Amino acid sequence: MPTRRTLLVGGAIPGDRHAAIVRKVADQSHDPLRPDRWISGIAEPVLVVRRPARPNGAAVLIMPGGGYGFLSYDNEGTSQAQWLNDRGITAFILLYRLPNEGWTDRPHVPLQDAQRALRLIRAKATRFRVDPHRIAALGFSAGGHLAGSLATRFGEAVYAPVDRIDTVSARPDLVGLVYPVVSLEAPFTHGGSRDMLLGADAPAALRHAGSVETGVTADTPPTFLVHAADDDLVPVANSIGLFTALIALKRPSELHVFDAGGHGFGVRLPRSMPGSAWPDLFQAFGVSKGVFAI
Repeated sequence: MPTRRTLLVGGAIPGDRHAAIVRKVADQSHDPLRPDRWISGIAEPVLVVRRPARPNGAAVLIMPGGGYGFLSYDNEGTSQAQWLNDRGITAFILLYRLPNEGWTDRPHVPLQDAQRALRLIRAKATRFRVDPHRIAALGFSAGGHLAGSLATRFGEAVYAPVDRIDTVSARPDLVGLVYPVVSLEAPFTHGGSRDMLLGADAPAALRHAGSVETGVTADTPPTFLVHAADDDLVPVANSIGLFTALIALKRPSELHVFDAGGHGFGVRLPRSMPGSAWPDLFQAFGVSKGVFAI
């Protein structure tokens, strides 16, 4: 499975204060054959490209979670790329900058990288051998908040354009949100993600603007939501709240709430648990919207 790393911006990075940012990788696994790396200290946004043996033209931009304090690179990045590749889908893992690591305009830092990543994939679709009209975004936990923000704020000017790539649309054609952080103001918000993104003392207006459910419009792309009812870290009310906002505006959407699975299950659930079926359900949803292939 070829892997290529592509810097999102060749030159000045938005909000760069030239802070000393040192890459840190902490492996949570005790099995050297199955790493579970948490990455922080991201000085430059990077795309890790994972190509399938037989590409079918579909692409997915993957955004790992980690509470906006680290990135769960394997559980919510490389493991997801593997099953996507097995289905002929080209995967792009986004190592986005973390807002609390020395950047100005911290509430917009991850979204800057997500917008630029989607634009870059679309602008270079021929090079990547993907269809520019079949690009999905897939996010987990805080990465789900980022993917949801991209789906609802793709047209918002959060950084100064640097080249022709920034004239390309950043709207994903489909979005998948797995146990996502959604609201930054409701009682069921994940306080850690909110404070890492906005700061502990962020004003109410900023929390409202950063809440995904408040940004749903008639242009929000088809949205697929997955959550476990027993998630004790990011309550299922996050997904329910977003689904409610989506159906109120008659946006194509699908919500799957499973009885058990907790938080951070990625693709680790045993086949005996119904929640393990979510990748197949996501693919079926994408097929129904013309983004994925059978």
